[in-house]
Amino acid sequence: MTALKKTVIATVTAAAFALASLPAKAADIVDTAVSAGSFKTLVTAVQAAGLVDTLKGEGPFTVFAPTDEAFAKLSAGTVEDLLKPENKEKLAAILTYHVVPGKVMAADIAGKEMEVASVQGDTIDVNATSGVMVDGATVTQADIEADNGVIHVIDTVIMPAM
Repeated sequence: MTALKKTVIATVTAAAFALASLPAKAADIVDTAVSAGSFKTLVTAVQAAGLVDTLKGEGPFTVFAPTDEAFAKLSAGTVEDLLKPENKEKLAAILTYHVVPGKVMAADIAGKEMEVASVQGDTIDVNATSGVMVDGATVTQADIEADNGVIHVIDTVIMPAM
């Protein structure tokens, strides 16, 4: 093997190891929800409401994310009705009610009861004295970090006063 060939192999190998050691760019809230696979309805709703760019923005955001099963608990036809273009404003209000400005981790609220302001404007009742409940929905998985905030999975769609 020639000296040049050895140098090229060594350089390529070093570059490969250097690239492998770089941290992967963390995904934003939307990409994290998409990759999870259990938020198809939520992602569809976020797209229909025109909130993708917002939730891909700088943040940070705390999102109480209802699963597909949570949306399935709504009355028959509710999701389909909300996804209609004429209901975009109502859908946006419901979705932004699930978002709190800032990044709030489970440990930040453990053992506390409080009302927190949602991006929509109404307050959400949070009870973290025994597990975590938000407006009657149970947080089933907490602290899914994204590069612009955190997702807490909930088992029920929460609704603002309308």
